[in-house]
Amino acid sequence: MSDGQRPPDNPYVADPDTDFTPVEELDADAAREQAEQLREAVRYHDHRYYVENDPVVGDRTYDALFARLEDLEEAFDLDREGSPTQRVGGEPVDELETVEHVAPMLSIDQSGDAADVREFDERVRRELTGAGFEADEIAYVCEPKFDGLSVEVVYEAGRYVRAATRGDGEYGDDVTEQVRTIPSVPGRLRGEYPDFLAVRGEVYMPRDAFQAFNRERVERGEEPFANPRNAAAGTLRQLDPSVAAERPLAVYFFSVLDSSVEFDSHTERNERFPEWGLRVTDRTERVEDIEAAIAYRDRLLESRDDLDFEVDGVVIKVDDMAACEALGRTSRAPRWAFAYKFPARSERTTVRDIVVQVGRTGRLTPVALLDPVEVGGVTVSRASLHNPEEIARLGVGVGDEVRVERAGDVIPDVVEVLGESSDGHFTFPETCPACGTPVEREGPLAFCPGGLACPAQLERAIEHYASRDALDIEGLGERSVEQLVDAGLLEGLADLYELSVEDLTDLDGWGEQSARNLVAEIEATREPPLADFLTALGIPEVGSTTARALAREFGTFEAVRTADEADLQTVPDIGPRVAAEIRGFFGSERNQAALDALLEHVDPQAADTAGGDELDGLTVVFTGALDSFTRDEAEELVERHGGSATGSVSSNTDYLVVGENPGQTKRDDADTHGVPTLSEAEFLDMLRDRGVEVQ
Repeated sequence: MSDGQRPPDNPYVADPDTDFTPVEELDADAAREQAEQLREAVRYHDHRYYVENDPVVGDRTYDALFARLEDLEEAFDLDREGSPTQRVGGEPVDELETVEHVAPMLSIDQSGDAADVREFDERVRRELTGAGFEADEIAYVCEPKFDGLSVEVVYEAGRYVRAATRGDGEYGDDVTEQVRTIPSVPGRLRGEYPDFLAVRGEVYMPRDAFQAFNRERVERGEEPFANPRNAAAGTLRQLDPSVAAERPLAVYFFSVLDSSVEFDSHTERNERFPEWGLRVTDRTERVEDIEAAIAYRDRLLESRDDLDFEVDGVVIKVDDMAACEALGRTSRAPRWAFAYKFPARSERTTVRDIVVQVGRTGRLTPVALLDPVEVGGVTVSRASLHNPEEIARLGVGVGDEVRVERAGDVIPDVVEVLGESSDGHFTFPETCPACGTPVEREGPLAFCPGGLACPAQLERAIEHYASRDALDIEGLGERSVEQLVDAGLLEGLADLYELSVEDLTDLDGWGEQSARNLVAEIEATREPPLADFLTALGIPEVGSTTARALAREFGTFEAVRTADEADLQTVPDIGPRVAAEIRGFFGSERNQAALDALLEHVDPQAADTAGGDELDGLTVVFTGALDSFTRDEAEELVERHGGSATGSVSSNTDYLVVGENPGQTKRDDADTHGVPTLSEAEFLDMLRDRGVEVQ
């Protein structure tokens, strides 16, 4: 849009004054007038920023205008229909509805072989000349094949009314509220727009934003997304639009599904879209023949790593719309378009960032964030650098080209630096990135000794404390824990027991009933079984099996807490290393303070130390659900009577007990090792035969 097309007489377009009169001093009419001017100005600034890439105000000024509009709409309860402020997200939905597209969203024929591209061209020219078109007038439009999520976006009378994912091509998920939050999707079209317009666009996460987003996830201990496409798709399928609003999505528009106006060519369409406020890529080119299209693909492949969006090839389209109509389509794809794919990135990639992840036990692990690469048939975007010594050995830094390897289902490793672009290898921090505590080194490993006082360890400690295998506090998952910590309501495990219904309902997304439910769930854990409490604390190397063994051996929490390493090693399967980990956990001053605070609210119940030896020497593995008791109860029963309950089948296993919906792996392992299997009824009979009382 030229300067002459700016909104006339709008004080918030050029050099706006953001020193606003206090909202409470405005009357309703003045508020409505100012809000309309702000909406018009914000739309204009969005267009300059997202479509023309030529903003006329700075970010702070834009933020001030946007915040003022929000304040006015809130204070005067103004109608927000079509307002730019709706991008912050609407009300969560129970599930995504299925909607029918206004026109089929077709797939596209594709190949990575130039011979197939030339064959496409031969067919196009043969069929079009047979239909009366001049062969030397057949031109193509080439554009990047975005590796994002395809969506249908519908405008009526210039207003955004609906968006849907591609789905099966005929029907897709209704993501209207989620797409509304994307800044580059205009709420209203501009200029002389059609009365009806349904366009196809590609929602994506810019590569720089993707790396920053993944960095935040890794630092919070969350799994990063494998690639920007997964990040975009996962975001649009969030039921809460406010989640989508917080994530850095963008969109390019590239096709018309239906419209009340017609176009003579794809080139014309590309020129009209920006006039209406619809963002298009500047990488589109019109070429005269297929060899020029192939050359375009090769050039884009060479510059692939310089783009701020992921592409997996190029799309080659016949430019003339009448020719496209003559060519028609098959049941699944247009006959006038073809995708010339790029080869998959494989094993070689670039390190875009290195972050240090703080584990639940305080271990600091450096993680390389990568340009997504295919390794062993799986696309990955991160790789472990293991520890400070490994970084020094590799000499790896941000910007280096590296080779990665992947074994099984574990996180890949950086195994070699292929090309150095950094100024030197990454310097491992001397303090914890989460709490600033000086890092402690143990051989090649690094640890934060902050314990439960470290925010990074705290979030994961609370999640673990509330997990199903621990105290099973329903409603206290990853997202709610993060929200409560960010709000300052949880600075330690003990703070869980200080939460009130009012604390929760003051937060976004919490209703009266959900708040009461969580408070009740927490209250129910004030007198937990000792073994569950020990499991919940997240002591290094102490899972539910070891926790039951400790409870059975020592009986009370105080006895476990004060046991020395020699005493701990009297417990079956606890050796010197595990004993040292347990002693180190309870010996930490920070952990002692956190535990003392927690014990003011929680009274772990003493365990029965008077077990029998009826199952002495017997090793049992369970798979599937049992009717008589939970898996934990069954394992505890076996161990209380002298047996051993393990998690995997080996040649040392005596029985595999098979419940409802069992896993196949354990049954296969039992066959391999010749381990007998028992049904639940047979297991109970075996217990009774050995003198174990069961109800």
